[in-house]
Amino acid sequence: MRYLTMIWKALSGIYKDRISSKPDTFHEIRRQRLMQIGCVTALGLLAALTVAKSSTFTIIVTGLASLVVSFTLSYKHKLLAASLVLLGAMSSMLFALAITGAGIYDLAVLGFSGIIIFAAILGGVAVFLAVLAWIIALCLLMAWLTLSGHIVPNTPRLTWSHVVFLNIILMVIGLSVYILVQDIKRLLSSLKHEHKKVQQSRTRIQHLAHHDALTNLPNRRCGEKRFAQLLANCANTNKNLAILFIDLDNFKPVNDALGHESGDLLLQQLTHRITSNLSKEQYLIRFGGDEFLVLTQFEHKEELETLAKSLILHCASTFLIRKTRVRVSASIGIVQAPEHGINFKSLCRKADIAMYHAKTGGKNTFRHYDLALDAESEAKFTIMQRLKTAIAEDEFEVYYQPVIHLETGKLEVVEALLRWPQQDGSLISPEYFIPLAETAGIINDIGLWVMNEACLFCAKMRAEGFEHLRVAVNLSTLQFQDGKLPSIVEFALAQSDLPANALELEITESVLMDDVANIQHQLDALASLGVNIAIDDFGTGYSNLSYLHKFNAQTLKIDRSLVTQLGPTNENLPLVTAIISMAKSLHLNTVAEGIEHESTAAKLINLGCTRGQGFLWSKPLPPDTLSQQLKSHY
Repeated sequence: MRYLTMIWKALSGIYKDRISSKPDTFHEIRRQRLMQIGCVTALGLLAALTVAKSSTFTIIVTGLASLVVSFTLSYKHKLLAASLVLLGAMSSMLFALAITGAGIYDLAVLGFSGIIIFAAILGGVAVFLAVLAWIIALCLLMAWLTLSGHIVPNTPRLTWSHVVFLNIILMVIGLSVYILVQDIKRLLSSLKHEHKKVQQSRTRIQHLAHHDALTNLPNRRCGEKRFAQLLANCANTNKNLAILFIDLDNFKPVNDALGHESGDLLLQQLTHRITSNLSKEQYLIRFGGDEFLVLTQFEHKEELETLAKSLILHCASTFLIRKTRVRVSASIGIVQAPEHGINFKSLCRKADIAMYHAKTGGKNTFRHYDLALDAESEAKFTIMQRLKTAIAEDEFEVYYQPVIHLETGKLEVVEALLRWPQQDGSLISPEYFIPLAETAGIINDIGLWVMNEACLFCAKMRAEGFEHLRVAVNLSTLQFQDGKLPSIVEFALAQSDLPANALELEITESVLMDDVANIQHQLDALASLGVNIAIDDFGTGYSNLSYLHKFNAQTLKIDRSLVTQLGPTNENLPLVTAIISMAKSLHLNTVAEGIEHESTAAKLINLGCTRGQGFLWSKPLPPDTLSQQLKSHY
């Protein structure tokens, strides 16, 4: 019954095999086919036994025994041996039936075609060719035996037994052909399915290559292609094309506070919000990170400004991220094609420059690109590149400006001021290149060099007789970030043999607002060395009194913007008076910057200001010039 079920499955096409990636799958399929063919052939031979007589009966029984052996080998997964037994036994059985019958004319010869099909199904190329050669050899042997008279063909008269034999042969051959065709169909179906999967994968890869995985927006590569298409369309419609470069303000704090997954959710919500409000002719593109592009065609510049304001409004709206309300803003740079060029990468760079100016202009706004911005950007880039080699090529100089005790007129401190002379005799202002050095990440190297130079100069002057001279050095906020400032100062003092109380470090109020714990730890370490701390530009920043006490400052420097007009006009007098009074109550020294008139100095003396500096006494001087001035006047 089991054999009949297997035959029925094979004939009906239900017995299907799945092609998988397992190494033994093909082996298992061959095993199943071998057992199927063996069982069907065995049933055919059993049917033939019912009408077989004498030697034919014996030959068929021998063939059945061989099938049992083949089936057993197949069951034990010895497929090659099983296939050779089946193919060899069946071909030999057919040969025996033919030579005991009608020879080359016998019905058994028809069975050789089935054996050849079996070989194609069950074996590889070698087995197939071997069986084919074997059957041809048997046929040639049969013909030779007949022609040479060794056997005499016995042509029987037609009986129903012959019809049964014929039908059995045709059924077995038909089944083998059916199995072969079904396998081919299944193979083709599998190939078609795999081809479809490959096409789907290729489509998916193409999509991923041109779209952002997080937002599903066109990416930069796709944006460049779309830009080219829109630019060509604009040429035909007499319209202009614009790129709006969007950069989110304050996006990093969202990632830092809520995690990058929350930041991703915000970008997805923002994408949906913006795309929902763009027209069909406007395209949003993910440029990278928290940066986006909007491509739009326009006729009038006012259209761009309206769109930019709308985008800023959408970006500044509240986002609900995991039950937390989050607000960001956006700065936008606008560039136009073909007015500002037609190269996509160049236009994106120009739009980025305009966006940067929108950020420096207060954020949450937009700026149009113009050539002046590009020239300024190129100039800054050139300066940043030159800064990286300026120390090694000894291009910097340290100038010193005297700080005078207002009542005695005695020079007590010199402030070290960095200068960058140029070959044409001009100077690049530190107000211009210091921020660029901070951006370029080389401010620590410059600060270290200035610290060493200032300490060496002060130590030299003290050795030449000015034993009470002190030097003040300005610090950048970035010099505190790596936590190494105390060790750098200690090394500079040791290298120059300068007492710690002869060094004054000037920091701005903004330093005190950044990473308070880290700053306090380092200032405490500096105080333990004996170094003095001065708060520079006081009155222009936060003016937080608790910080002055907390960080052990000894000196307040009143910003020049409050001092310059004090003499001629009394402008800012109440504010300067309040600062000096507050400093006295906290037992702090005061230094007024930017004193240019005697009247200003007189008022400051009356207010109780301790020291002053400015062009009234001296502008910043090179070391040699200051040394001569010290020896002549002080």
